Amino acid sequence: MENSKTAFREYLQLEKNYSPHTVHAYLNDVGFFETFVITNFYQESLLEVNYNLIRSWIVSLVDADVSNVSVNRKISSLKSYYKFLLKTKQIEVSPLLKHKSLKTAKSLQIPFSEKELNRVLTEIKYPDGFEGIRDKLMIDLFYTTGIRRTELIHLKMENIDLSNSTLKVLGKRNKERILPLLPIIRDQFSLYLSERSRLKTVKDEVFFFLTLKGVKLNDSLVYRLINDYFSNVSEKVKKSPHILRHTFATHLLNNGADLNSVKELLGHSSLASTQVYTHSSLAELKKVYGAAHPRSQK
Repeated sequence: MENSKTAFREYLQLEKNYSPHTVHAYLNDVGFFETFVITNFYQESLLEVNYNLIRSWIVSLVDADVSNVSVNRKISSLKSYYKFLLKTKQIEVSPLLKHKSLKTAKSLQIPFSEKELNRVLTEIKYPDGFEGIRDKLMIDLFYTTGIRRTELIHLKMENIDLSNSTLKVLGKRNKERILPLLPIIRDQFSLYLSERSRLKTVKDEVFFFLTLKGVKLNDSLVYRLINDYFSNVSEKVKKSPHILRHTFATHLLNNGADLNSVKELLGHSSLASTQVYTHSSLAELKKVYGAAHPRSQK
């Protein structure tokens, strides 16, 4: 079993190009399931598991108040594992062949308004010096490029090309894309680089965004910074880097950008992923439609 899991890890890393975080989550989920079947059914081989055992695990998770979203994610990990076993001819049929995901409520992602973005970029006070300049650049970069949080954190010095006003981003599954930089944000890059060069110690010099101690940013710090700054201007429940990415796409669509262009900027592999953002822009279209159509009761 241990050899099988090692091979599965290599499959996720090398063939699927999943991030270390995703690989860790998949292996954890498979490990938790393995512990469950050994403890409760004395079944030591996952190669001989049937759907009844998996269903018992699902029931135990639901009984433990694990959300349907989390249960579906765990089952998705298990599906990937059994697909791998099929691919390597270790099993003939997946026990999850006829499984249907648990129903989940669709959460509405509410983007920031243009007014909220203008306020956070022009009205609130940032800390003096390096951190304030860095934080404002991060917010503006999220908003003007739609970059993901992990892409921003792993942005490298060599990926910045100010002479051509572009930056290279390494997205999901190691997929590269080139993003344009607006002139207004180019000046902020130069200002940040000047402050960065004055840091007393730089340990992670290959990375563009650093802490005051010269080390690479982490997920929780970036999330907290975005949440704290937007708490000054917005009463929305969720204030995160992903909402800024959502805002980027929604504002582009509201202002006439075509879906394919937004798809390329976001680094989506299919239009279906980008179409999620059309629901938010629909509200803006309704407003324009209601104001412009002769039959509308203004």
